[in-house]
Amino acid sequence: MTDPTTTTGLELAPIIVAIDGPAGSGKSSVSKEAARRLGFDFLDTGAAYRALAWHALELGADTSDLDAVVSASADFDYAISLDPDQHWVRVGEADITDAIRQPRVTDAVSGVARVPEVRATLTSLFRSLATGSAKPGVIVEGRDITTVVAPDAPVRILLTASPEVRAARRSAEVTTQDAATVAAALRRRDASDSTVVDFMTAAPGVVVVDSTTLDFEQTVNAILEVVRTETGARYGR
Repeated sequence: MTDPTTTTGLELAPIIVAIDGPAGSGKSSVSKEAARRLGFDFLDTGAAYRALAWHALELGADTSDLDAVVSASADFDYAISLDPDQHWVRVGEADITDAIRQPRVTDAVSGVARVPEVRATLTSLFRSLATGSAKPGVIVEGRDITTVVAPDAPVRILLTASPEVRAARRSAEVTTQDAATVAAALRRRDASDSTVVDFMTAAPGVVVVDSTTLDFEQTVNAILEVVRTETGARYGR
């Protein structure tokens, strides 16, 4: 039984499905589709780090400078849709849903994500967004969801794939760069982010779904089956 003095409180909110995984594992697209079929909300936590990186770059801040990142976060007016069918990301009045996927943002996001003050603030934001959902549940995906953001979630999954498969998937998404460049960027991102959080090893109680040999539909179905098994409910279709 969870010690009530240490709980995050998420287990009392709508059902939380916590999904971690490295870049290219398919966690964003798979999580969004699984949420759609379950009738759940969908929270892409990585979008917040990307949005802050975009914001810092727009301010001309050096994202490798911790103090500069903290300063940029002071007026970070962030909003995100949890609706898997109407996903958007905004900073102030600017819709940056597409802008946060630009290579310059991808290159800068690790510098932002490694700042402890930023991680603490965004972790609180993610918990607030998840518990505020009016849906039966929320799929929350990122890199430290199962261990930091929602360690008490009733469903915790590590979605992974081989490095080669992850690089191929990411290369298909990033059409402005060649495969070798994308693969190198993926390796740098893994190396940098792994100094902050271990997103490649499943914590106790976390179910591993390896999508290396699975296509998109099979991966979604694997996630849905874990949700049904862990909750004892027949959600989705």
